[in-house]
Amino acid sequence: MFSAFAFSIFQKSIDTYHIKDDVYQDFTNPYPKDDVEHLLYRKNWIDTVQWHYEDIIRDPEIDPVAALDLKRKIDASNQDRTDLVEYIDSYFLQKYQSVQVKDDATINTESPAWAIDRLSILALKIYHMQEEVDRTDASQEHVDKCSVKLAVLQEQKKDLSSAIDQLLADIEAGNKYMKVYKQMKMYNDDELNPVLRGQKG
Repeated sequence: MFSAFAFSIFQKSIDTYHIKDDVYQDFTNPYPKDDVEHLLYRKNWIDTVQWHYEDIIRDPEIDPVAALDLKRKIDASNQDRTDLVEYIDSYFLQKYQSVQVKDDATINTESPAWAIDRLSILALKIYHMQEEVDRTDASQEHVDKCSVKLAVLQEQKKDLSSAIDQLLADIEAGNKYMKVYKQMKMYNDDELNPVLRGQKG
């Protein structure tokens, strides 16, 4: 199933990141550029780095200049994340381009790649909640609460994985069809963001 395949790649990315656990570490993709594994690994690496950006920027003692620099890194990361989702959807569009779509086929509320995006984030939540469960310096109450949350996340993983695999099966069978809208981010565009537009010239 594609969801299990993707999740295993997300886990590899997360595990590799946490060897150094440094947002500024070099990135190396172990998969060939033309393979979907390459896209999935890169996608999760972006999510993982941004997860830790979000931790750092919440430091109440952070230097304001450093915070502004980090905010811009987060903005750039969000754009990279969106781009990767679109690349993954392009993979599925190409994969299913010859499918005969049935007359009564319906469209899904989100594309396969946006569902996979949620699975990538969920892999991070599970990893970090497991870290909390495994802490030896935390109270038993904390560990117990995190164990309950971890069980919910595992259930969510099961449900989301099932939904992704069902969606892909429905697309492959012609019961559903894909329609991908390129993200129209307005805040990075100097023609659409009035603040940036005002700085032109």
